[in-house]
Amino acid sequence: MKRQTYRLSRAGSIRRLNLIDEEIGPPGDAEVAIDVKAIGLNFADVFTIMGLYRAAPKRNCIPGIEFSGIVSAKGKDVIDLQVNDRVMGSIRFGAYTTHLVIDHRYVIRMPEDWSFDEGAAFIVHALTAYYALVHLGNIQKGQTVLIHSGAGGVGVYANRIAKRFSAFTIGTVGNPLKVPVLRAEGYDELIVRSRHFRKDLATALKGRSLNLVLDAIGGRVQKESFDMLATSGRMVAYGLSQFASHMATPNYLMLAWRYLGIPRYHTLRLIESNRSILGFNLIWLYDRADELKSMLHEIQGLDLQRPFIGATYTFDRLKDAVRMLQSGKTVGKVIVRV
Repeated sequence: MKRQTYRLSRAGSIRRLNLIDEEIGPPGDAEVAIDVKAIGLNFADVFTIMGLYRAAPKRNCIPGIEFSGIVSAKGKDVIDLQVNDRVMGSIRFGAYTTHLVIDHRYVIRMPEDWSFDEGAAFIVHALTAYYALVHLGNIQKGQTVLIHSGAGGVGVYANRIAKRFSAFTIGTVGNPLKVPVLRAEGYDELIVRSRHFRKDLATALKGRSLNLVLDAIGGRVQKESFDMLATSGRMVAYGLSQFASHMATPNYLMLAWRYLGIPRYHTLRLIESNRSILGFNLIWLYDRADELKSMLHEIQGLDLQRPFIGATYTFDRLKDAVRMLQSGKTVGKVIVRV
């Protein structure tokens, strides 16, 4: 079977991402072949392309970790999926393509009334938010949750999941143009991040204890958020968008400067204050396929709203889509239609 694929000859620049024609073999006994219909973009893609994602191959890599499509063939051991099923899935790199072959455990059926765009926008963001809040954050009913990048894909789902626990949610954005998204999603309080962030957070809390923080930014905002945590509070860090470059290639001098500004947390102070910071990288869950699939079914059981699609691009404009995501101006999910 022939396919078109965006391959990264060598990490370090989006200019090295080239569209090529290649062949792909049939599915193995436990695999399915997918005709890809939509690709969901994630910040992990940007870090992969720039060579800043340690888990990603540095040469001859196909970026992309999320997709939707139609099952075109299946191996003899696959019983939970059938040919022509509309599915959504996640992959450990390789989604920037028109066709793929993947272990069936990384694929689930889409809701019947969802579009392919919505299917490609769900798994990574919802899974990240759910794992951070429920498995790591141990969210409890009525707690106060601070969600940075609240208008992004993970932030939107984090708020929706937190509301299932009757949480008081505070969403932050870096751009005031994103405030309407926070309001539409039902956050209880919102903050446009500035040099007055600590004061603004204290105002938004209105005397409440801050129990849980979801952070994908890093730097000063992360440290000030942690400092405001109540006793037994938890921070879950799942990204460092401060390292995302808005240029075609990384600015290594700027990266070095920002690296020096990464907050450090002294073990003794953590013990004395009875607070925790937990790190989370979704990629490790790919080694636990059954656990990942079980969590996806748990998330589906929450009956969350449809994914919020912020922008769509055609397959031939995939690079433009990546640049838009890289700019930091997007809200919700950026989708590439195949």
